[in-house]
Amino acid sequence: MQVYRGMDIGTAKPEAALCARLPHHLIDIKEPSQSYHVGEFVSAVEPLLDQILARGRLPIISGGTAFYLRTLLCGLPEAPAADDAVREDVRQRLQSEGRASLYAELQRVDPQSAACIDAADEYRIARALEIYQTSGRPRSEFARPSAVRGDLDPVIVALDRPRDELYARINLRVHRMFEDGLVEEVTRLVEAGHGADAPGMRAIGYAEFLHHPRVLAEGIGAVNDPAVQTEIESLIARNSRRYAKRQLTFFRRVPGVRWVSADDVHSLRTAADEAIDRVTRYRSGRALDSGGSFSVD
Repeated sequence: MQVYRGMDIGTAKPEAALCARLPHHLIDIKEPSQSYHVGEFVSAVEPLLDQILARGRLPIISGGTAFYLRTLLCGLPEAPAADDAVREDVRQRLQSEGRASLYAELQRVDPQSAACIDAADEYRIARALEIYQTSGRPRSEFARPSAVRGDLDPVIVALDRPRDELYARINLRVHRMFEDGLVEEVTRLVEAGHGADAPGMRAIGYAEFLHHPRVLAEGIGAVNDPAVQTEIESLIARNSRRYAKRQLTFFRRVPGVRWVSADDVHSLRTAADEAIDRVTRYRSGRALDSGGSFSVD
C-alpha cells in the first residue's frame, strides 16, 4: 500500500531522510483511486533488481505482503491476465451484492480456492471470480509455482517475534498513527475524492474510517468525535493483528525462508553478510564474462 500517494501515516512509509540516505523504490507511484496488482509489482521489480545489482548494490525486498514476495520469488501463476470488462463487472457486483454474496459464489464454483482465501479478502475473492469468468476454469486448476525461480539467488529472512509481543507492538503502532495525524490524513484523502471504493482506501487503517456507521450516516466529519476515533483505533488494531496472523501463516509457505528473531542481531548480520557475498560473486562472474574488473560499493 506504500505505492499510493498521500497514504503515508497509515502505511508507515519511510521518512524522507531515510529515503535520501538509502534509495527506496515503488513508493508513491499510484493514486489511491488506481488499482495495483501482483503482476504489475513483479514486472516493476525485475528490472530494478538488474539495475541495483549492476551498481554493485544489494537489492533488499522488504514488506509484509507475503503473497507479493512469494510470487516474485517463485513466478507468476499460469492464470489468464485480467480482463478490464470482467473486472469492472465483478467490482460492480461487489458493491451491489456485497462481499459475502460473492464469497458464497466462489465457494460454489471454486471451493478449493475459497478454502484458501479469507472471507474478508475482497481483492482475492474478486480476482478468483475474474479468473473463473474469463477462462471458465476455477483458479485452483491453474498451477502456481512452488519453487524459487532459477534466475534468482535470494537470502530469504522472516523476522519473528513472540505473538504477545507482536500484538502489543501492533497496538502501540496504531495508537501512534493516530497521534501522528492519521485522522487528518484520511480526511484529506476523502476530501480529495478518494472514497470507500478506491483500491487504496480498502487498506487496513483506512477502510475502518469509511465503513464506520457514524461516517456512513454523517460523512467524514464524524471522525472528529473522540469516541468515534477510539472505536476506529480499536478496529484497526484488531484487523492489523488478524492480518499479521495470516501473513505469518503465508510466510511459512515461502520456500527456503529462514526464521530469525527480530532481536537476534548476530543472525541478521550473518544473513546480510551471506547476501552481500552472493552479490559479490554475481558481480565477479559478470566481470569475468565481460573481461573487465568490478567493485562493490
